[in-house]
Amino acid sequence: MTAEKQAAVAAIEKKADLVAQVADEIRSFAELSLQEEQSADLYCRVLEQEGFKVERGICNIPTAFSAFYGSGRPIIGLLAEYDALSGLSQKGGSLTREELVSGGCGHGCGHNLLGAGAMAAALGVKAYLEAAKIPGTVVLYGCPGEEGGAAKAFMARDGLWYGLDAALTWHPDDANEVLTGSSNSCIQTQYHFTGVAAHAAGDPDRGRSALDAVELMNVGVQFLREHMSDKARVHYAITDAGGRSPNVVQPRASVLYMVRSNHVAEAVELQARVDKIAQGAALMTETTVEKKFIDGLADTVTNHALERVLYRNFEALGVPSYTPEELAFADSLAGTYSGSDRAPGVGSQYDLDYAADAQARRAQAGHAMNRFLLPLYQGDAFQPGSTDVGDVSWQCPTAQIHVAAWPNGCPGHSWQNVSCGRTDIGHKAALHAGKVLAAAAIDLLTDPALLEEAKTEFQRRTAAGYTCPIPADAVPTIAD
Repeated sequence: MTAEKQAAVAAIEKKADLVAQVADEIRSFAELSLQEEQSADLYCRVLEQEGFKVERGICNIPTAFSAFYGSGRPIIGLLAEYDALSGLSQKGGSLTREELVSGGCGHGCGHNLLGAGAMAAALGVKAYLEAAKIPGTVVLYGCPGEEGGAAKAFMARDGLWYGLDAALTWHPDDANEVLTGSSNSCIQTQYHFTGVAAHAAGDPDRGRSALDAVELMNVGVQFLREHMSDKARVHYAITDAGGRSPNVVQPRASVLYMVRSNHVAEAVELQARVDKIAQGAALMTETTVEKKFIDGLADTVTNHALERVLYRNFEALGVPSYTPEELAFADSLAGTYSGSDRAPGVGSQYDLDYAADAQARRAQAGHAMNRFLLPLYQGDAFQPGSTDVGDVSWQCPTAQIHVAAWPNGCPGHSWQNVSCGRTDIGHKAALHAGKVLAAAAIDLLTDPALLEEAKTEFQRRTAAGYTCPIPADAVPTIAD
């Protein structure tokens, strides 16, 4: 690493206490998607104090923000998330399930760490730009609602990401790796059916059941499954069954649908077919249906050129180190769930030799924490989950890393993840992610050839154009 880059990494290390403090405060707020008022305010205040120009409520999303430093191009974006999940309140550093607030929320996906790590990266790049006095801009984007709200996709509908030369981000995980491959696109829609109440025994002929409409819609979608792509998925949850009285014809009922496909254009087409089934169910039951768009997001476009930049810097910086006490905690936590012996990393799911190598590295590490950097994997990979980082990747070259923030095989969206989020293990992950992202961003700011390679690949992979899953009149919202 150059002396200038080492200085930027050192500047991040000097902010270690601030990064941990912000991560812990965000964790204590534990705010759900699109409700992250305290979290967004904290980031904005800290970033203003650190010398960034902050704009709140960008793209008409109250809990979104942007924080700029520098001037001119290249413009490198860093993506922060900070929403929590319901029902996952958990005491930090505990080896057992211990709620802090009964039925409360918790950061089961580690977004308290994710946002703090992205902030750390922005601080490092700022330190570099201050010292180097070269053209270039770093922008930290506060992106709410990743768990339900898809703020990045709403920002993409407004064309926000087209203004970047590249975007970088990370996610807490059980492995240290550069992420590759695509993911599922996803569209969420809620259907509210309205019928006519009546006595189910005395006047059934005068009733029109909204619950019948929901059930008929669900049956119709079951028959649709045979006639959609094998990579497509359709999930649903009845959110209102119309009440608790079976002797009343239900005058209202609602169902929430989630349509997924490996390609966003296919998801939009499949969503239109689901809409028709809802209309048919209303016709069959003589009810009415109102459609409420919740959110939508695109599949991820990989960028191997950016992945290589991230990997070189990850390799140079190594991985976090742990005390014997931290390793003992991770080993004990790994005993609270199944799957702690699985091969880590995306590549292990697609390449037997890669998986064998990963397991050998685990054995050599000797603990549940994966204290090694997995080899760069750039083969075909597909993750069935969804992320609104995908919409960013359709508008500018984008890449991500994983940094181990909990022990191997730890389940996603689990109390174990929440427990790790307020430990030195989690703090070290956030700080280290910031260093890797900052070092890669500095390369992109100073080497035009790297950006040109990334942009050439981006143009090739996105030649079909971006299909936005967000309707023009939709606003960020959550399901009823």
